[in-house]
Amino acid sequence: MRYENLDADHGHRSHNRTPVSVPSSTKKLRILHILFASEIAGSERYCIDLANAQAALGHDVHVVSSSRVDIGRHLSREVILHTFSTRLFRRWRLRKLIAAERFEVAHAHLSPGCKALATVQGSVIKIATLHVGYKPKQHARLDGIICVNEAQMMRIGNYVGYADRIPNWLPEVKKTERFDLRIKLGLPPTARIIGTVGRLHPSKGNDVLISAFLRAAPENAALVIAGVGPQKAALEKLAAGDERIRMVGYCDNVSGFLANLDLFVSPSREESAGLAILEAMHEGVPVIASATEGPSEYLRKHPVRFVEPGSVEALADALADVLQSDDTSRPWRIDYDMVPFSRATGVDNILRFYGEVKERQIEFRDVTDASTMPAQM
Repeated sequence: MRYENLDADHGHRSHNRTPVSVPSSTKKLRILHILFASEIAGSERYCIDLANAQAALGHDVHVVSSSRVDIGRHLSREVILHTFSTRLFRRWRLRKLIAAERFEVAHAHLSPGCKALATVQGSVIKIATLHVGYKPKQHARLDGIICVNEAQMMRIGNYVGYADRIPNWLPEVKKTERFDLRIKLGLPPTARIIGTVGRLHPSKGNDVLISAFLRAAPENAALVIAGVGPQKAALEKLAAGDERIRMVGYCDNVSGFLANLDLFVSPSREESAGLAILEAMHEGVPVIASATEGPSEYLRKHPVRFVEPGSVEALADALADVLQSDDTSRPWRIDYDMVPFSRATGVDNILRFYGEVKERQIEFRDVTDASTMPAQM
């Protein structure tokens, strides 16, 4: 990752089809990803992985972010990072950056980035990924939106830009240090570890998971929650000092953490995609997931157990069923089919989408120019 300074504030409708792998365009693009992050969670890791993958294909890739979070250490050396130190004049500075660098594609992630990009004018292709959902004030003025599940496609209403469904993929799996979580946390060797990774926010349903665990888990089970967020104090209060429940904070080695689990749970009340689920599947970990719109769509043909979102009783029953076995041998593993979650396919489809949006703009411009030509005598 490289830093580039531009001024004192810079530190450093659509069609619906199952995406198929297509060769990346031979034309190299100048791409800017806009990610004003406050933490590194699933949406942020999606953006980082996409930027790294595009740079590896030879595209000129930049990322603009706030200085609140150090995303630079996650970016490859080929990606150039720009940071805005404050929110003051953020939109003006973004317009200045795009004009100065002459980016061909600007790709926004999450609300702050989409709001800022919507104010940009000019020839740059304006794209957003719907990590949460479509919001007219943020997305209506953009040229293209990427939906990560079918439900999002159904909710874009009268959006006049170009849209397509491109599901999330398994991000690059780097070789990371493996460690024994039982030793690290002082757990018995026979402890069955239930784990989850995600932001500590009510939408992620960690309160449901803790309540279900307290109701149904045996004494030899441990619940380990990795993540940070505003719900931490409330979750600690809900755990009521139960020593089997551990909250370990931000996890910088997700694959190493997941490799220790006997069961992964995604208890979200809302989930458009669920990147951590794919990472758990890559490690072969059995999965229980809330039947939210993303996972229930892309995992319906996979051996994942679904439960009603927000239901403590349903999740407690599922935990009891999985953990009732007396077999404490490890690892409990499942051989998932990960082909549908190919990183190469996902990245190629994003690049293909950029090209289709540009072609649509050219066609629209040609039609507009033709309609304004004076009639010949």
